[in-house]
Amino acid sequence: MGDILHALPAVTALRQAHPTWQIDWLVEPKWSALLTAGDAEQCGGIERDTDSPVPLKPVVDKVYFAATKAWRKRPLSSETRGELAELRSTLRAQQYSAVLDVQGSLRSAILGRLAGVRRFIGEAAPREKQARWLFTQRVATHGSHVIEQDIELASAVAGDVLAHVPPMLPFHPAAETRAEELFPEGASPAVLLNPGAGWGAKRWPVERYAAVAQGLIDRGLRVLVNVGPGEEAYAEPIVAATKGQAIALQADLPLLIAVTRRIVLAIAGDTGPLHLACAVGKPVVGIYGPTDPSRNGPFGTRFEVLRSPASVRDHKRRPDPEAGLLTIEPGSVLAAADRVLYPETAQ
Repeated sequence: MGDILHALPAVTALRQAHPTWQIDWLVEPKWSALLTAGDAEQCGGIERDTDSPVPLKPVVDKVYFAATKAWRKRPLSSETRGELAELRSTLRAQQYSAVLDVQGSLRSAILGRLAGVRRFIGEAAPREKQARWLFTQRVATHGSHVIEQDIELASAVAGDVLAHVPPMLPFHPAAETRAEELFPEGASPAVLLNPGAGWGAKRWPVERYAAVAQGLIDRGLRVLVNVGPGEEAYAEPIVAATKGQAIALQADLPLLIAVTRRIVLAIAGDTGPLHLACAVGKPVVGIYGPTDPSRNGPFGTRFEVLRSPASVRDHKRRPDPEAGLLTIEPGSVLAAADRVLYPETAQ
């Protein structure tokens, strides 16, 4: 989720610079709602709807699915081989002029080669260094943030000098309607907390999120607690500690997008929902530990990042919170929230 959201400003800039180009995206099926509000079959194309009154598919012309998580579970099965062969045939039939690898992983590089193009563009120093040997054009990027690096990559496609632009996300009409019900007229402004994280080392303790939630409620704000798949255990203590005043939100991705458009602040670690809030221009407070906010932190919006000087960049998926993360106290997060929400009163 974060990789797609980080790449979207670059692809949006490319779309704006070349509105008539065909720009397609290969994506894991579960994240396709970030790119289109349409339906699609496995490995099928989704056409961009340019006549819609709201942008259902605003950036890409077609979306293709690569079910890599499912394939890893059955890598040698005839089903996986058949799906990969079908994807390869479909991509090659498009006769693309170029492929752009904005993820920089060995997996994405292997998939990019399926298109069979002569011009396969990737970073000279990708996230997984083995991927560079699959690129036919390697771009030396200079930006510190991954969004800046992706913009440099996209600029290489046609020699443009692209600048950061707010990314375009689709509108899911049904989800927008559901979100409106959560934000009735006259309701207090809402803050979204996301206590989950991709792995334990990035996960700030849930009891501290509960203290932050109560502090926000005491300030007259509503608190929504995002509950990702399998993350119910992180939301329940927050709801209990606030005596039910904080609301657990079990949202699919379309609803999460619609809800995030309506909040006044997001508080989270280095997670997809934090980057989603940045993508739609909402203020954020980031609680960081082993990941580097200069590369993966908030971008393009009003924000504050809390990170201990003792924290060291480490992407090992350790189960327990990183030691530096544990030095961040709820009071510091609430103070940062006040400064971001009310910058005119900050000293």
